[in-house]
Amino acid sequence: MQSTLVDLLGLSLIGKQTHWNVVGPRFRSVHLQLDELVTEVREAADKVAERAATLGVPPDGRPATIASAIALPVPRADWVRDDEAIEIVTEALHIAVTRLRKCIEATENSDPVTQDLLISVTAELEKQHWMFAAAHTAPAR
Repeated sequence: MQSTLVDLLGLSLIGKQTHWNVVGPRFRSVHLQLDELVTEVREAADKVAERAATLGVPPDGRPATIASAIALPVPRADWVRDDEAIEIVTEALHIAVTRLRKCIEATENSDPVTQDLLISVTAELEKQHWMFAAAHTAPAR
């Protein structure tokens, strides 16, 4: 649960950092879509943290913990072109979903309630991944 919490809080921070600094012709649509992503991952992070606490494991969402444990690509501290922002977020979502699927497998027999939560979080992240990739990727010609 802790690695999932780190990924979700990391996605939230990546989303906001990119949201504040995105520039380019698709600024508005990317800016708004990033807000949607941040809302979704913050709600998911809260559910995951509360599930960990329910299981007697104190969730750790401190900034130092997130900074030292994040395994997702992060934007640089500068303006980020809209196409680069989409690439960063799409890749971060892909990595987070891949890691979540491993957690789903790990909880299959030991904790079906946690597994159910992880499945629902994964479904939402997969939807967000699809929306970023589909809405902002030009088809090859």
